[in-house]
Amino acid sequence: MFIIEILKAIAQGIVEGITEWLPVSSTGHILLLDAFWKMDASKEFFDVFKVVIQLGAILAVVVLYWQKLNPFSLKKSKVEKKSTWVLWSKVLVASIPAAIAGLALEDAIDGVLSTPVVIAAALIVYGIAFIVMESRKSHTAKVETVEDISYKHAFGIGAFQMLALIPGTSRSGSTILGASLLGTSRTAAAEFSFFMAIPVMLGASGLKLVKALLLDSVSFSPEEWILLAVATAISFVVSLLVIRGLMAFIKKHSFKPFGWYRIVLGAVVLGCVAMNWL
Repeated sequence: MFIIEILKAIAQGIVEGITEWLPVSSTGHILLLDAFWKMDASKEFFDVFKVVIQLGAILAVVVLYWQKLNPFSLKKSKVEKKSTWVLWSKVLVASIPAAIAGLALEDAIDGVLSTPVVIAAALIVYGIAFIVMESRKSHTAKVETVEDISYKHAFGIGAFQMLALIPGTSRSGSTILGASLLGTSRTAAAEFSFFMAIPVMLGASGLKLVKALLLDSVSFSPEEWILLAVATAISFVVSLLVIRGLMAFIKKHSFKPFGWYRIVLGAVVLGCVAMNWL
């Protein structure tokens, strides 16, 4: 029944909206959810679906940070507008490494790397990395705000974002981890990670659609387009809540809970693989 597929799309949208911004891997969770509750759709459609539903999450960032990200705002002075353009230029510089690597490794990511074992390994490894990072004695941040991030610093954070191409790693997780290791405060690291998502995810979604619909001549049914729209809308609404919640959380807490969550989930996935449940 189509209503069941709608429920699956809603579930995927909720998972995307929650996990895109938390350092726990949205792609990994989406693939795992599909493994347990598989959508009745072609592989070609799901490959596009899991990327394009990120557009809803992107829109949430734009809505929440519109004033900060809008260089044309009439409420901003010339200096503030210039500062906004500088921020965007740093975001674009940070996006270069992952954009190049993504184009080169797209087929490998969709094929060889999108397996439960790879996802589990990435969840555990980066979970340990978060715990180790937060256990360091010194937490003094050299960079307190996103405006303080230099171009060199931005490119360094972008290099860490390349790691997120491996399913289970987490785009936000790798950028926040990288930014923190480079001396960025938790709030600045999270905000810059949000902003970096806009060009990267817009580009990835656009390329995925163009390749599927124009280059590969894949056609989706009206029902599949509905599923895509539903999941995207849900991811937008959920993302609005999650982003606000995450920023409030990290002002008082460390990323350790996410590290432990990743380790436990990775262990559960490996157990499911051993039992042939995945």
